[in-house]
Amino acid sequence: MRLRRFTGRSMGSALRLAVAGGSTTDAGLAWEAARREMAETDAELSRFQATSALSAANRLSGSGAWFPAPSRLRRMLVASHRAMRVSGGRFDPRVVEALEAIGEHAGVDLPDRRAAGGWLERDARSPRFRMAAPADSGGIGKGLGLRWALAAARAAVPGRVGLLLDAGGDVAASGPGPDGLAWSVGIEDPVRPERVLATVALRDAAIATSSIAHRRWTHAGRSVHHLIDPRTGLPAETGLVSVTVALGDPAWAEVWTKSLFLAGRHDIGQEARARNLAAWWLEEDGSLHLTPAARQLTTWVASEASAA
Repeated sequence: MRLRRFTGRSMGSALRLAVAGGSTTDAGLAWEAARREMAETDAELSRFQATSALSAANRLSGSGAWFPAPSRLRRMLVASHRAMRVSGGRFDPRVVEALEAIGEHAGVDLPDRRAAGGWLERDARSPRFRMAAPADSGGIGKGLGLRWALAAARAAVPGRVGLLLDAGGDVAASGPGPDGLAWSVGIEDPVRPERVLATVALRDAAIATSSIAHRRWTHAGRSVHHLIDPRTGLPAETGLVSVTVALGDPAWAEVWTKSLFLAGRHDIGQEARARNLAAWWLEEDGSLHLTPAARQLTTWVASEASAA
């Protein structure tokens, strides 16, 4: 089955699409649909763009004012609110203020206020919301973008065509790979990117990774990273370097990578098993671990990996 590849950038990451089967026209239509959806998602949900709908909502946060939410922002806010509940608060979009405090400046002013009560309130009679504090779309925004972009690409081509969409290492697959079977996706070692930790069979599913190895910088004389512990407002120190999760949906794969990362190396195995999550994680000592659900999807794994 012929494989065609396309590359670009969107939402601050490399964007890649592999198309298995179909015609050259089919492949081009799939790429254009995916690229356009990711660009429109970025324009609506980016906290780094002053003109985005999210930035407009953030400017009103804490004021008590209601704002109309366009479709993508509405779905991101609802998904983020649910993720906060399901994860017991480990996933928290309000970490945007902590990120700004340690030097990850979006260049878009945030209000110096917070309202009492819950973070998000929805008007029961209209698609309006109000927020007690500003929000970061972050990983869930990219995951939603992948979900919507893959659906747009899928709608543009015949059902027999296989699609693999990659946004900065988070991957979503639909249909067969080039051999007519599942797509083979590698999990890279974030410390040594030339090294593959495991390969995974992926079909009609997604895989996401949260890691502290790349998005790091120095603030006030110390090394910091973007995975914030909402309990402390500081970069999380959990004994982990990266967590990868495979699920049917890329947005929820993103949510669980962060939630499991914050569980820490002592509790991640128990929690991932209890939720029957396919999870792979790399500890600071270089050891790789995976759950039974992950092992079922794994076609090759580094010899030093251990079951959790």
